[in-house]
Amino acid sequence: MNRDIDTLVSSTIRVLSAEIIQEANSGHPGLPLGMADCANILWTKILKHYPDDPNWINRDRFILSAGHGSALLYTLLHLAGYKLEREELKHFRQLGSRTAGHPEYGMIEGIETTTGPLGQGFANGIGMALSAKIIADRFNRPGYEIFGDHYIYGIVSDGDLMEGISYEAASFAGHLGLGNILYLYDSNNITIEGNTDLTFSDDVRKRFESFGWHLQEIDGHNFAEIEEAVQKAREVKDTPSLVICRTIIGKGSPNKKNTSKVHGAPLGEEEIGLMKEELGWKEEEKFTIPESVLTHFEERKISLKEKYSEWQQKFSEWSEKYPALRNEYEAFMNNKIPAALELELMDKVSKEPKATRALSGEILQILADKVPSLLGGSADLHPSNNTFLKNYSSISKGDFSGKNLHFGIREHAMGGILNGMALYGGLLPYGATFLVFSDYLRPAVRLASIMKLPVTYVFTHDSVFVGEDGPTHQPVEHINALRTIPNLYVLRPADGVECALSWSCALKKEISPAALILTRQKTYPVNMEADPDMADKFMKGAYIVYEPEGTPEAVIAATGSELSVAVDAAKLMEKNIKCRVVSVPCVELFMEQSDSYRKQLFPDIPKVIVEAGTCFGWGDVLPGELLKINIESFGRSGKAGDLAEYYGYTGEKVAKKISDWLA
Repeated sequence: MNRDIDTLVSSTIRVLSAEIIQEANSGHPGLPLGMADCANILWTKILKHYPDDPNWINRDRFILSAGHGSALLYTLLHLAGYKLEREELKHFRQLGSRTAGHPEYGMIEGIETTTGPLGQGFANGIGMALSAKIIADRFNRPGYEIFGDHYIYGIVSDGDLMEGISYEAASFAGHLGLGNILYLYDSNNITIEGNTDLTFSDDVRKRFESFGWHLQEIDGHNFAEIEEAVQKAREVKDTPSLVICRTIIGKGSPNKKNTSKVHGAPLGEEEIGLMKEELGWKEEEKFTIPESVLTHFEERKISLKEKYSEWQQKFSEWSEKYPALRNEYEAFMNNKIPAALELELMDKVSKEPKATRALSGEILQILADKVPSLLGGSADLHPSNNTFLKNYSSISKGDFSGKNLHFGIREHAMGGILNGMALYGGLLPYGATFLVFSDYLRPAVRLASIMKLPVTYVFTHDSVFVGEDGPTHQPVEHINALRTIPNLYVLRPADGVECALSWSCALKKEISPAALILTRQKTYPVNMEADPDMADKFMKGAYIVYEPEGTPEAVIAATGSELSVAVDAAKLMEKNIKCRVVSVPCVELFMEQSDSYRKQLFPDIPKVIVEAGTCFGWGDVLPGELLKINIESFGRSGKAGDLAEYYGYTGEKVAKKISDWLA
């Protein structure tokens, strides 16, 4: 085996990564230099992918969970033949460049996920591995094991493994025996502040072994050990693998290696010159790649094309032998939604007074049969979230045929895993917990919003009316906190019809991700009929539910359980004050409408917002004179009915507040 070319490839990765960072005068050279040898072996000898078809379903996925080392990934993509020109490398971290400071999904083909906060990529990979198992179970047939025949590789850092999300996700992966995960741990004992001894003394090996992972420990700069460890890990089929790679951060930098100085600052021209001299590089030449290295990667691409072509042939044979299954596969991978889904859901959902969490549960049972790619679960709360699909089994170790996932009490990891599932392709995943715990998975929700992933969050127990559990479990700021996240559609339905339309809305990829905000207490239906125009009204984010006789003198806006209270108040006031009532199930959809539509619903007359939470932002939604009937304090323990009286959320009390204000 020619290790001379391996040495040259690693040197190329180091020099090019350092020059990319130096050109920007910003970045993190420590990881690219330290993990160059591991990345070299992985990308030139192991990783199965095809740059000319970067979305090939059976490719290996590579995740740089330590996203601050992005120069390494950009260097690898460029060398491997992806559409990433050398000029783009020179524009690293610049405005308008595709080579952002951390890898961003959708900017460059070959970037599998946006890895910003440490630990997120770790969890994303576990979601991808789970999706691969699910899709393989559904579409593989004897002699045609063509799906899921690949691995999820990743480079993770000390920082990734300090973050709690990684341990939540690792526990989940070990429990399910996801043997298609292989992570390389860059164990260099250095963080920004200095040596990891300052704060990190875990025995990582014992911890991961307790999770059921397969562990190896190697010299991360020994080519033979790296390759042998990866091949050995690939033979372990029923447990995820972690290879602890003992590395020197900034290896190749004569004066800064093995120090915190090399973690997050450019080496400097002088240090790069010394490194080039040590590596036998021509110091004056920048962004150069030796011909033998280019040839090495071209030869690798040719061998990868052969594997790709073999798979395509097998896929064609499978398609011919199983035409119905092929059609099902196409519908599945394209997240096909039945055309008349909204009408069917509105027609079948209960019109009785019920909690919207219960109504959502009814709808999910219908959706499970209608939308093959829909599946999900709860963070140990499905009896409360009403998210269990009754006619389907649960996914478990060795059995990935079901539709129900049990995430355990791991909200943070659940968010990251859901993102990985959506990124893999073909699945429309959902995850559920109490609204007050949405903070636990907020970083993952934010990343899903950045990537515009088709993930649905089911957040139940949505207000102070949770009741006896008290203020720790009564969300007051959470709905508006979620509304501040760009690209996230926050849907707070008031009754069964709005629940049906909320789910339909959430499953349409162009407006995902979405968060459904659902009640524990009963709500009283405002929409009793399956109006064929209702879907169009709902998709505008706001619509009139009650119109008085004569010209309105004020408009009451309300969401969720407060909508029926607003209607009651309007009816009580009608003899003296004529009030229109507008449901606003989705502020984001409403704000996308034209000024004329918004003014049509809310003309220049006094306005009222009734929502059992903080009112931050409503002044922008409803400009002008505005009465806010809201809650700006933490809740109190008590029965839901007593709390409604206490906080003034009854028809009589809302009517009095509005009457007094208008007077």
